[in-house]
Amino acid sequence: MRKVYIGVLGFGTVGQGTVKTLLENKEDIQMRTGTEIEVKKIAVKRLDKERNLTLPSHLFTNDPYEIVNDPDIDIVVELIGGIEPARSLLIKAIENGKNVVTANKEVIARFGRELLPLAGEKKVDFYFEGAVGGGIPIVRPLKICLAGNRIYSVVGIVNATTNYILTKMAEEGWTYEEALKDAQSKGYAESDPTYDVEGLDAAYKIAILASIAFNSRVNVEEIYREGISAIAPIDISYAEELGYVIKLLAIAREENEMLSIRVHPALIPMHHPLASVRGVNNAILVHGSSVGKVMFFGEGAGSLPTGSAVVGDIIDIARNINFNCTGRISCTCFTEKKQKDIGEIISKYYMRMKVKDQPGVLAAIATCFGEEKVSIASVVQKRQIGTSAEIVWITHPSRERALRRALAKIEKLPVVEEVNLILRVEE
Repeated sequence: MRKVYIGVLGFGTVGQGTVKTLLENKEDIQMRTGTEIEVKKIAVKRLDKERNLTLPSHLFTNDPYEIVNDPDIDIVVELIGGIEPARSLLIKAIENGKNVVTANKEVIARFGRELLPLAGEKKVDFYFEGAVGGGIPIVRPLKICLAGNRIYSVVGIVNATTNYILTKMAEEGWTYEEALKDAQSKGYAESDPTYDVEGLDAAYKIAILASIAFNSRVNVEEIYREGISAIAPIDISYAEELGYVIKLLAIAREENEMLSIRVHPALIPMHHPLASVRGVNNAILVHGSSVGKVMFFGEGAGSLPTGSAVVGDIIDIARNINFNCTGRISCTCFTEKKQKDIGEIISKYYMRMKVKDQPGVLAAIATCFGEEKVSIASVVQKRQIGTSAEIVWITHPSRERALRRALAKIEKLPVVEEVNLILRVEE
């Protein structure tokens, strides 16, 4: 029986989950692959650090190049995170003819166009299932299982931190700050939560999924992004009254050979498949020409869920090594489709405003909307705040650029004190 040696770069949460899964399921994996998979070396920053998973000391090194340059290692598993030194180590591993597994969404989103063709050229496997959705299988289904479809859209809840915060705000009535503090205490959010709550993590993930779904390279810098920090409990309540829930969505659609890719909070109807996704769970809804709509659901982060995805990639590569067929699936980005500006999208909108409580206010605001051909579906005065009133508007589908022009006029009206929040409505 052939033995496949792996080297692991990084031994944090996901690294430990990966090695634990390999060790606990060793016999089953061996039977399924016809191969013995052995961890030969693990690169860490600190050799003396205490870890939850205890392993023999000879497995550890603080020199990652000891792994990428080792001629005996067949698969390099990169779980460091961040751009450098991860990117340089991945390039070196591929150049040395090693197969690669990574869960590094940032490197894939930013440098996949460089790494995947290099892997194809060197005839090695480059797998990254763990980069999106934790334990949810989504990369391989898009690349293989749904390859016969023309994909129309990929819409998902792909960040566990923000989904947990919004769930707590909806179910417990907490403020954003209270829900964030709770998420941090449970380890769901970092001490600096910007990466998650401002949508950057979700932007990397949807960039990866869109590039696979639409066979086009995606510039993550061009993805429109909004976070959830401006959402108040009152918005959660108003949404519920109107028959909606608020979720941070990552959206990718192909429209007339152009890509519409964005990350932002949105109102979705309560009957929508994504509306019931709670807590730290993620879900991704894919619409294909033949398959119709399919949803992938599960834990979107964590040691063992993400480790499960990484181990799945390792097993697949081990099989390929056994049959001398690595390098079969490389870059699938055959085109360069342009990304649509956010101003060009058409959507319904939810708006909350604080205005003076006096006659003629609604007429003045409605005139601004009418001048820009933004049609109003409903308007409700919700509550009194001293001498001011709070108004909630829902529009019919309108072009975003027109809505922004209307709002620029509305904000200058003497009767309007503040435009508090604008959210898109995704039906």
